[in-house]
Amino acid sequence: MVDGSVSFEGGSEVKEFLKNVKSAKELQELARSYKLTGKAGELVEIPVKYKSLSAIFLVGVGSNSRADLVKAGSAIGRKLRGTSKKCGSLCGGRGELTRSHALALALSAYQWKVGGVKDAPTFALVRKYDQVEAQEMLSGVLLTRDLIHTPSNMKSPQWMAAQAKKALAKYPVEITVHQGAKALSRFGGLSAVGNSSPKRPPAMIEISYKKSARSRKIPHVVLVGKGIMFDTGGISLKRPYENMVAMKSDMAGAAAILGAIRAAAALGVNCRITGLLMCAENLLSATSQRPSDVITHYDGQTVEVIDTDAEGRLVLADGLGYAIEKLDPDYLIDLATLTGAATLGLSRHYAAMYTRDNALAKRFAKAGESTGDRVWQMPLVDDYVESLHSEVADFKNIAEKPSVGGGSITAALFLEKFVADSRWVHFDIAGVGRSDSDSGENPKGGTGFGVRLLAEWLKSL
Repeated sequence: MVDGSVSFEGGSEVKEFLKNVKSAKELQELARSYKLTGKAGELVEIPVKYKSLSAIFLVGVGSNSRADLVKAGSAIGRKLRGTSKKCGSLCGGRGELTRSHALALALSAYQWKVGGVKDAPTFALVRKYDQVEAQEMLSGVLLTRDLIHTPSNMKSPQWMAAQAKKALAKYPVEITVHQGAKALSRFGGLSAVGNSSPKRPPAMIEISYKKSARSRKIPHVVLVGKGIMFDTGGISLKRPYENMVAMKSDMAGAAAILGAIRAAAALGVNCRITGLLMCAENLLSATSQRPSDVITHYDGQTVEVIDTDAEGRLVLADGLGYAIEKLDPDYLIDLATLTGAATLGLSRHYAAMYTRDNALAKRFAKAGESTGDRVWQMPLVDDYVESLHSEVADFKNIAEKPSVGGGSITAALFLEKFVADSRWVHFDIAGVGRSDSDSGENPKGGTGFGVRLLAEWLKSL
């Protein structure tokens, strides 16, 4: 795994040079001479000679909004991608705006290569902001991206457990790996999916973080993540072939939860967090589950498997059931690259959010707008529940009634059957968890969506 080496440290010569710029008016005159319009992300490179410095960039910031500052930061970061240069920025306002700009600088410069990336730029922000917070959020996102980008022949549920132990080694965290037939005897969904890969068997990785707090009762948050290391679709094989190529990213939900816990632990968030990473491979083999199989989940409910490519909800259902029975959560949150329908409905700019707790939904929406991990509340349509009816089990794993579409909605309704009366939120990140191209602060591939959203929300508890 590549170590996230981009940071906001250093840049002393950059700061010194910028202090010697006489005024903002001087920079404005330079901008006019290069006929800059100020459009967000517009960039011109001006050669300079000052000690080891070779150039300054004039970058348009548009209206100075969060989105425009992200575009400006992304333009700089992408310009320096693949180099080891230092860069200082005067761009940004205060608080969240400056943090967003700083993160865009670093995230847009992200690269992943087998064996590690040698060159990574270093950024320094001249204006004051909460550098520690931005750095820890950045580290969480970089960890998540590294996990997602790692090829599936190099990662497995057991590899994921090792990465969790490595990433969280210095924090007050306990990690338990539930694996093997005996440990997973009640995890019908996780076993049905993961038993298709005997050499890389399924596992539930349980991560427990707690900061001691004597003054008040701290909330317990349980985060459940889909961790499918590779998804062929199983016997319901994905078609066409191109749809399968990106499926090393089908563990983005579990990876984001690991990244968020790392960020929260580094920031000393004052709550109890339990992460359940539901990890498996969904392969085509002699031990694959079959369409028409009936499985029994952790809480005893039975499901008729109609489509083996709807496997994410099967592994999540066991995690949710385990959380209800064993962990007594104050909040129950799941994160998963679950349905193509979410991408069709919301494209790659918003995650689909499902919950019946509108107050909680508003808090997540606010955290999303603040961090850039934006979410959109979707309806849980009770009339669609009938489409999950099964003649041989409690229900089916996908909706079959011809008049019902809304695949992301019916998937959420399936998961809701396992959450009892908890304060539950489901995030379908199929669209936002992966980018089809280098765009803005995201590279082609895994985006690390969810780390900043969860960390920001956890800070508010």
